[in-house]
Amino acid sequence: MASIAFIGLGHMGGGMAPNLVKAGHEVHAFDLSEDALAHAVEAGCLRAGSTADAVKDADVVITMLPAAQHVRAVYENDVAPNAKAGALLIDCSTIDVTSAREWARAWTSLGSSSSTHLSRAASPRLLAAR
Repeated sequence: MASIAFIGLGHMGGGMAPNLVKAGHEVHAFDLSEDALAHAVEAGCLRAGSTADAVKDADVVITMLPAAQHVRAVYENDVAPNAKAGALLIDCSTIDVTSAREWARAWTSLGSSSSTHLSRAASPRLLAAR
């Protein structure tokens, strides 16, 4: 069982995080929307008080955010200073390829070579996550 931080519980993340709980993982969830966070908690996720709290002990950090500027802010302000060494970082945000590549280079420049960062845009098929 992995400890997973899941940041972003919108249309896709709101279905994916509970599915990880169903698969036996411990999911620490956070979203700025209280309604989205409450739904995830009802489905078995653990409520994190902030992104930083969610990622601090996670083996895996999954972000699913609406825009590139959100991804950059979350990784720079919350993930980079708080994620444990060796954590697998997976960004599934709906962002363009150029932004994803720029962020990957920026992540490396933050001195975060002890973690692995993957980026994969989410599919717009909402039913796939449920």
